Amino acid sequence: SQGLDLVAILITHHHPDHTGGLAKLKDQYDCKSFGSSHSKVEGIDEQLSEGEAISLLGLQFKSLDVPGHTLDHNAYYCEQLDALFCGDTLFSGGCGRLFEGSAEQMYNSLGKIRLLPKTTRIFCAHEYTLANLDFALSLMPDNQALQNYLVEATDLRKRGLSTIPSTLKTELEINPFFRSNDPALASNVKQLFPNTNSCEPDIFAATRLAKDQF
Repeated sequence: SQGLDLVAILITHHHPDHTGGLAKLKDQYDCKSFGSSHSKVEGIDEQLSEGEAISLLGLQFKSLDVPGHTLDHNAYYCEQLDALFCGDTLFSGGCGRLFEGSAEQMYNSLGKIRLLPKTTRIFCAHEYTLANLDFALSLMPDNQALQNYLVEATDLRKRGLSTIPSTLKTELEINPFFRSNDPALASNVKQLFPNTNSCEPDIFAATRLAKDQF
C-alpha cells in the first residue's frame, strides 16, 4: 500500500520469530538475505564476518557479532542513519535472555555496543520496554533518568505508540545491563545473590539471573 519494494533481508539470529517467512519473502520479492558468518538459518544468501559491511540503497550496514541471546547473533550498524539494528541482544531497558550464550558473552557484546556513538538510535526487535523498566526500577529505584524515562515510555504506550527506537545515551543511563559499575545496582544485586563477586562481569551475570527470576 506504500508502494515500497523489499530489496534485502537482514537476519540477526535463527529464532523462528525472526526468520519465519524468509523463503516466501525471497520468492515474492526476489531479494537477497544476509546473516552472520555463524548463522544457522537456511536460505541466507551471504554470510557476513565481524566488521564486514554491505551496501544497500546507498547505505553501509556493518555486521557486528553479538553472541549471548544465541551464538549466531549479529547486529547491523549504519553510521549514515546513526542507527543500530540489534535484534534480541539489546532491548530498551533490558537485554535478551541467554538461550545459548553465556553471561560473559552477552557482557562483551553489550560492551561492543557501548563503544558506538551515544547518539546511535537503538532499533531492537521487541516492545518489552515497560516490563524491562519495572525490573530496572527494582534494582535502581533512585535513578532519576530511569524514573523520567518510565513516565515518557508509559505515555507513549498509552497513546498506542512505540518506545522504539531509544538511543544509546538513554540506555547507558537507565539500562541495568549497562550499569554493572553502578554501586546502587551492585548493592541490590548482592542482596539477592550474596555470593556475587564485585567485578562488573559477575554483577552483570547476577543481574541477568535476577531478571530471569523477576
